[in-house]
Parts: sequence; C-alpha cells; structure tokens
Amino acid sequence: MAASHKGAISFGLVHIPVALHTATADHDIHFNQLCREDGSRVKYKKVCGHCGKEVGSSDIVKGFEFAPGQYVTMTDNDFEKAKTPKDKTIQILHFADLETIRPIYFDKTYHAVPEAGGDKAYELLRKAMLDERKVGIAKTVMGQTEKLLALVPTETGILVETLFFHDEVKAIPKEPAHPQLADGELAMAKTLIGSMVRDFQPELYHDEYQMRLREIIEAKINGREITAAPTENNSNIIDIMDALQRSINQAKSQSGPSGRPAQPSAETA
Repeated sequence: MAASHKGAISFGLVHIPVALHTATADHDIHFNQLCREDGSRVKYKKVCGHCGKEVGSSDIVKGFEFAPGQYVTMTDNDFEKAKTPKDKTIQILHFADLETIRPIYFDKTYHAVPEAGGDKAYELLRKAMLDERKVGIAKTVMGQTEKLLALVPTETGILVETLFFHDEVKAIPKEPAHPQLADGELAMAKTLIGSMVRDFQPELYHDEYQMRLREIIEAKINGREITAAPTENNSNIIDIMDALQRSINQAKSQSGPSGRPAQPSAETA
C-alpha cells in the first residue's frame, strides 16, 4: 500500500523517519449519474471559460484571484518555497493527555510506520508515550496544507490523527436547554445505562444499510420484486419515568446469564 505522506517525526533532537498510511477505508456503494431519458453516463468536462475549449490536467494551473478577473498563478515550486525545514518534518510541539482533546477536533487517522533506520527511536517514543499515558501534539505540512496532529501510542504502533484548527471548529448553533432533573429520573437513567454496558468490540458491528442496499441492487439486477423493510411500531410514551422503566425491563430481558447485555454475534450484528 502506497504511503500517503513521508517525513520524519522530530522528537527533541531525535528524528524518526516514518511513512503515514491511511487507517480507514470507504466501503460505501458509489453510484454513477445517468441520463434519465436513455440511461447514458453523464460526464463532466473541464472547459476554458474564455474559448470554451476542453482542457486536460496538464493544461491547468492554480491561480489566486487578487482582484476581480485578475489572477496570480502558482507552481508546485512556489508551494515548496513556502515550506520551512520544520514543515517537512512532523514536529512534536509538546505532549498532552488524550482526554483534553475534544472529539470534535479529530479529522482523519493514519498509521505511522517507521522507515529504515527508525525502528529503535520509534519504539522508544511509542513505549515512553504509552507508559506516561500521553499523546504528542505536532504540526507538519501535507501536500499544500499545514496540519495539526496528535500522535497517539497504541499497543502495537503509533496512530497519527489530523486535527482541525480551532478556527475551523464551529460553535454549537444553539445550546440545548438544561431543565431541572428529578433525582429519581437521573437515578433510573443511570440504571438503564448500567444495564446496557458491555465492551466495545468493533468487529461485531457492520454497515447494515449498505448490506440492504446491495440486496436491493442484486434484486433489481435479477428482476426480482423489491419489498420495503417493515416499519417498527414505536410506542408514543410521554411519561419519561414510564419510558425509563420499560427500557430497563427490556434491557434485563435481553441480558445474558451474567446479567449483562448479551453480545451480538458477528453474523447478526
């Protein structure tokens, strides 16, 4: 698998050559756009706004509009000139507790894999961060964009999480109301949560919507009739205490012999 980015983690005066590999994959079904009339594929062409001629990738340059209709063009060499030596490394700025990073700041995950000659320093950094329960906060330039990073140690390696900058994170449009809660309501809600606790096992969860979508596609290919999934009948319970009690009873009825919620099987999850 080709690396998405190559560089070196700069840890004080220590440099660790690494390659970053994407840690997630897109398995969603993707569709093409077709002409409704004859089913032909809809294509998009890049054309010059002045002469209307179709242009290829080699004929396109990046331009910044500094005044209406006036542009300054930029080359790959220009972008490289903007990088400092620090930008070409993954420069650790400081260390922090992972819990201090709000989830809203996380963007994309990469595996950091040591390159030749970097194994010992890589392992030293990984083990030290893991033992101290710290993550490294770093910066680098990937492509033509500066990235804020969190280096997260795991039992087997180091994950690199790209983070949004503070000015990229939107504030909540409207803060929810915080009405007074009765002690009994809060106690029952905590009881319900406790009755539904189980270990997170990611291999047990699957994208069921994509599975149903594939079944519909196969049915249409084979000319079979498509039936909609049955609608669940949700009872309209107004009393929150009644809803909590029913939920607790339901959770208990679904518990395994140990009294904890039964784990879904890999086949049924």
